[in-house]
Amino acid sequence: MGDQDCSDRLVQDTAAKLFQTAAFLLGDGDDAGRLVEETLAGAEVDPCADGSRATALLQGQLVRAGIRKLAQRQPGSFAAAEISGSNALCIDDNDLAASGVSPSQLSQLLDEGRSQLRDWLEQLPPAQRAIFVERAVLGQDNAATAEMLRSAGGEIAAGWTADKVSGIFRQALCSLANSLAHSGSSVSVA
Repeated sequence: MGDQDCSDRLVQDTAAKLFQTAAFLLGDGDDAGRLVEETLAGAEVDPCADGSRATALLQGQLVRAGIRKLAQRQPGSFAAAEISGSNALCIDDNDLAASGVSPSQLSQLLDEGRSQLRDWLEQLPPAQRAIFVERAVLGQDNAATAEMLRSAGGEIAAGWTADKVSGIFRQALCSLANSLAHSGSSVSVA
């Protein structure tokens, strides 16, 4: 009985986390739900044996499948971007806090401002959206994000590097900070 309770609870918690990630990545709740179902149906992990490892593995599978779906929706959208100089008026660093958005503000957006964050994400090109979700929401580094883009984005995504991911992530952070500053949101930027 205890193992079943553990398994049910962890599967529900994991499914909720996966759904949030899928919704941020894909935008559409129905597509996100189907992606979570597909990911869980193909899972060969025991969440009770190592819950955090299982969640990380499932997150990776979900993001990979989500990027493939985004690439199918908009062919060519995962071509590695050329970065044109940094925006000195925004940020020079690849850190969330450098954009004026603190980790606690992002957490507040994830918890209370989901619709505002999803609306902002809808405005981003698919590759930038995927990069933001991987970096800011899932905490991946530039190299891991570049590898995910190369592996899931198709042949056209072969040129992604950690530096290119860094530049696109900085652009997304600037966009988010600007959006929050001009939205009149209850989530304020520093």
